[in-house]
Amino acid sequence: MRSTPSRRATATGALIAAAALIAVAVPSGAATATSAPASAPLGGITAGTKADPGALPAKLSPAQRAELLSEANATKAATAKELGLGSTEKLVVRDVVQDRDGTTHTRYERTLGGLPVLGGDLVVKESAAGRTEGVSKASKATSAQLKAVGLTADVAPAAAEKQALGAAKAEGSKAKKAENAPRKVVWLGSGSPQLAYETVVGGLQHDGTPNELHVVTDATSGEKLFEWQAVHNGTGNTQYNGQVTLGTAPSYTLTDTTRGNHKTYNLNRGSSGTGTLFSGPDDIWGDGTPQNAETAGADAHYGAAETWDYYKNVHGRTGIRGDGVGAYSRVHYGNNYVNAFWQDSCFCMTYGDGSGNVKPLTSLDVAAHEMTHGLTSVTAKLVYSGESGGLNEATSDIFAAGVEFYSNTNQDPGDYLVGEKIDINGNGTPLRYMDKPSKDGSSKDAWYSGIGNVDVHYSSGPANH
Repeated sequence: MRSTPSRRATATGALIAAAALIAVAVPSGAATATSAPASAPLGGITAGTKADPGALPAKLSPAQRAELLSEANATKAATAKELGLGSTEKLVVRDVVQDRDGTTHTRYERTLGGLPVLGGDLVVKESAAGRTEGVSKASKATSAQLKAVGLTADVAPAAAEKQALGAAKAEGSKAKKAENAPRKVVWLGSGSPQLAYETVVGGLQHDGTPNELHVVTDATSGEKLFEWQAVHNGTGNTQYNGQVTLGTAPSYTLTDTTRGNHKTYNLNRGSSGTGTLFSGPDDIWGDGTPQNAETAGADAHYGAAETWDYYKNVHGRTGIRGDGVGAYSRVHYGNNYVNAFWQDSCFCMTYGDGSGNVKPLTSLDVAAHEMTHGLTSVTAKLVYSGESGGLNEATSDIFAAGVEFYSNTNQDPGDYLVGEKIDINGNGTPLRYMDKPSKDGSSKDAWYSGIGNVDVHYSSGPANH
């Protein structure tokens, strides 16, 4: 930004792993368990049973996990046959976890005649010796019931799309068409299998939250069977932006699953490493004061989200690199650190807490400013010195102002001031003035031949003026 002086291990680990694997995105009634012969131990928990360390999840490296997934894919046809699935039912490997004793729990989704079976998930428990010990299913539907499902729709895809658009409109979306053409699926969420369409509609919800509404339509009657919102939000009580909606993960972490999985970490006064991912018991983040560590995290997370949305919705660019991948934010950097910065090496934004650790540099325009440095780095690659450095800083100032006007919050409305919320000077004045740069006492209003020798924050004046 500128130069300045300056969170149980448990005896039932295997069951927890299986529970995590069986979770499905649609309600499908009570899950069922199909056991191996009675003589086979299933790892059940009974009163008085002592903890079995071998049932705790093993720590797998990416390579080890990839190998297990590869093995599951290589044997999925044999697994389907062993489970007695119909000839038109196929298994799709989705995930795998392994216990310390070598037991594996493999999650599969199913297809029927090539169509996804929503609510057809199942988890197979296999011993270290490769013996199937149990199967947990998300639905009680039998293969015979699935086989009886006709795969020819009576309802046209356009009718399903129209229904979905109407449902999304009720939530605030102004989308005129679905994200993609409705896809034919087999719906198991209501118990009995039936042919259906799944349509996803984007846009924005009433409060500006991104919309990702999934609507399931009966392909025979046209009746709406179910709908769900795939965007999970938290509430942030920020220091600079008031109460805002945050994109978070269902497990209550500051992971924005709708914006490239952008994450926000707490460095806890450290000055190296990634820090600790913000997590909590609920989806409420911070209390609006700097004494609560989550507050700065909420501000930074919000700033990154607004900047992402600005570039996507205004300029059609998804993510800094345009590849849909989010950067990450780190807050509480150092002690009394009066700065914020972007680093290509970590592909991240970092924020100090300011003088006295009570004025974190996480205001909206500062967050947008730093994220824009990343954009400049992957596009113009302006060297951060001399006149090009001034242009680099000016570009961040200009787009930061654009993000403020785009966000249009009551707490931080759009203006042509830079860092006016963080009080970096300690007297209530902004960091820079875009209406007349020289008002800060150091910036230049116009170009002159020696401007390349001026600090890049001050030589930004001619361009951001």
